[in-house]
Amino acid sequence: MATSDVSIAKELRAALDGPWREVREAARASLDDDRLYGDPELDIKAARARVLDQMHLVASLDVVERGFAHVDGRPVDPGAAVTALEMLVYNDLSLWVKCGVQWGLFGGAVENLGTERHRGYIDDLVSLRLLGCFAMTETGHGSDVANLETTATYDASTQEFVVHSPTPSARKDYIGGAAEHARMAAVFAQLITGGESQGVHCFLVPIRDEAGSDLPGVTTSDCGLKGGLPGVDNGRIMFDQVRIPRENLLNRYADVAPDGTYSSEISNPSRRFFTTLGTLVRGRVSVGGAAAAAARVALSIAVRYGEQRRQFADPDTGEETVLMDYRSHQRRLLPHVARSYALAFAQNELVRRMHLVQTGQDLDPRAQRALENRAAGLKVAQTRHATAAIQECREACGGAGYLTENRLVTLKADTDVFTTFEGDNVVLTQLVAKDLLTSYAEEVRDLDALGWVRFAATSARDVVREASGVRQMIQRLRDRGDDSVDDGDLSRRSVQLQLFADREDYMVRTAAHRLRARANETGPFEAFNNAQDHILAAGTAHIERMVLEAFIDGIADIQDPDARALADTVCDLYVYSTLEQNQAWYIMHRFMSVERAKAVRRGVNELVDRLRPHALTLIEGLGVPEGMLRAAMLE
Repeated sequence: MATSDVSIAKELRAALDGPWREVREAARASLDDDRLYGDPELDIKAARARVLDQMHLVASLDVVERGFAHVDGRPVDPGAAVTALEMLVYNDLSLWVKCGVQWGLFGGAVENLGTERHRGYIDDLVSLRLLGCFAMTETGHGSDVANLETTATYDASTQEFVVHSPTPSARKDYIGGAAEHARMAAVFAQLITGGESQGVHCFLVPIRDEAGSDLPGVTTSDCGLKGGLPGVDNGRIMFDQVRIPRENLLNRYADVAPDGTYSSEISNPSRRFFTTLGTLVRGRVSVGGAAAAAARVALSIAVRYGEQRRQFADPDTGEETVLMDYRSHQRRLLPHVARSYALAFAQNELVRRMHLVQTGQDLDPRAQRALENRAAGLKVAQTRHATAAIQECREACGGAGYLTENRLVTLKADTDVFTTFEGDNVVLTQLVAKDLLTSYAEEVRDLDALGWVRFAATSARDVVREASGVRQMIQRLRDRGDDSVDDGDLSRRSVQLQLFADREDYMVRTAAHRLRARANETGPFEAFNNAQDHILAAGTAHIERMVLEAFIDGIADIQDPDARALADTVCDLYVYSTLEQNQAWYIMHRFMSVERAKAVRRGVNELVDRLRPHALTLIEGLGVPEGMLRAAMLE
């Protein structure tokens, strides 16, 4: 049975805790409170009431206010806010979602889209005197935000907007807080003034009175039982000519004068729309981080259980064997642990970038777009990881894993929606790939057919690689002595990175070629639709390469040599297991020989064997305190 090396675990935890490690440490102490944990035996009504009570406890801690600028001059600290709230996942995902809706989505809309005239709402929503919800998604329009049907028509005679749901499909749907608790909604609607639509804008719309009754013209309803998250009161909202003051338009990027004149410093409607949505990227960053945190909880439970559960006797000793000593069990869990490390480093880098952009420290005009792209890609990777890892943990714990008292089935149910929450994963992968193809297209815009073919056959790979920074990272690895120049050694970091980049490069280049060829025969939509599988694969390859780069950079910051050596081995396992998952592609496209593919499979076996004695150290390094696991089978 493995034991934990406390000092190495501490170093790993510090590295994974990232730039806001003091926030995480404080949260581990303050959130380990019986009153903040979920109770899976409660019915939906009691679960919702419990979470609302818990929110008041969270509001009393020094975590919420960091996400908002204050009139007394205290600066906003979005990195700390996202990090602190992420830690609530260790308690209960219903509590995390409910807090995220109130302070991240509703509060984030007021903070990031409002102006000084909306400042008065901040103190009330932070203290929970005003409970709100975020009403973007509609029954007929989820990911397609630009074509939401809800309208907000300006009436100059009364200086009011009239918010209306013109069709049944315009109903705001799946809205957290809308079923019971929210008294105001941040409503996304088509702004119409002077008979002309100016696109989607955000409005503050009161929906309930102090007694909890719907206000005139507002009809709310309950989504009812869901697959998970019983403490979140998801609901629906319909508006029937609801009048709100002109000032309830969140007007940071556009405004309507009393006479109905529309104005905006951003003249391009498309850019204005994406600028508006871009300021709300914190929600997507948070969802991915929460999914990864839930996976860390599940893995911490499953590996600890695997260290104590025995099954089948060793014929040599007659003693039953600990589950984690079986190669199959190591292969089931340790690659997921390795991916959790990779994603933790990637999340740290994402939150750091978000913090710099949202506090005005990164003024590069391309930084916001890059942040949105990275957030979309990482959210996909993290939520897919959570789905796969938690399911594997459940199965690896057998019947015990199926008992609610051991949390795994609750984690599985509660995170299932994260693959569509804050952006459907397929749509987000497509968004990532589109951005890659757009950048790529700039390089080939003026080439004729012959020039395109030559480009695709020769220099296309270089364009993609230069844009991604892979060349620079490979050179950095060699410059600092972390790598050799042996291009055939699969254990070398530069070779690993090159294999990931080769797949991305090839996918993007051939997807672009395929689109161009089809576009000459069909319309643009059909060309894109026919190549969608290829485009999604390109996006996935880009995400995997991006995560590996973050892992490599994260390891470089670990000072303790023993901790760094162990993290290096974990990184190898992340690489080898990812290559193994994609080895058919590498062989098919001749980036890898059959013999090298066999070496990859052997490499995974060797790596899980090397990491087996350190299993508990790695789990403790993930940073979920043993006392916060709350799984009965570990007691």
